[in-house]
Amino acid sequence: MSQVTLLTGPERRRRWSEDDRVRILAAALAPGAVVKDVARQFDVSTSLIYKWKREMATAETGAGFAPAIVVDEPVSGSASSDAAAITVVLARGIQVRIAAHAPALLVTAVLQTLRPVGRSLGEG
Repeated sequence: MSQVTLLTGPERRRRWSEDDRVRILAAALAPGAVVKDVARQFDVSTSLIYKWKREMATAETGAGFAPAIVVDEPVSGSASSDAAAITVVLARGIQVRIAAHAPALLVTAVLQTLRPVGRSLGEG
């Protein structure tokens, strides 16, 4: 016998508790699991499972927006032409420095490479 959930009142969407989300994601990420079957089992949209999966991955990696800090430093005549115009500071103290005279195509390629993988594939 199938079960029907009737939502009444102004709220038309179900609210999933954090425990429910974790349980559903655990089932969907289990070896050999098919997301479509798990979605059907828990009566949830497959797109919602994928959304929760992305959110979980983002929370675990800490990926997200970071503040840009602009520092005005006077350029002295003795400064090297290789001085960095852009310095990107990543986790664990890793730095990427881009010279002021770097070609625009190189700068674009470097910055795109630094994007989180999911974002560069158009997932988010």
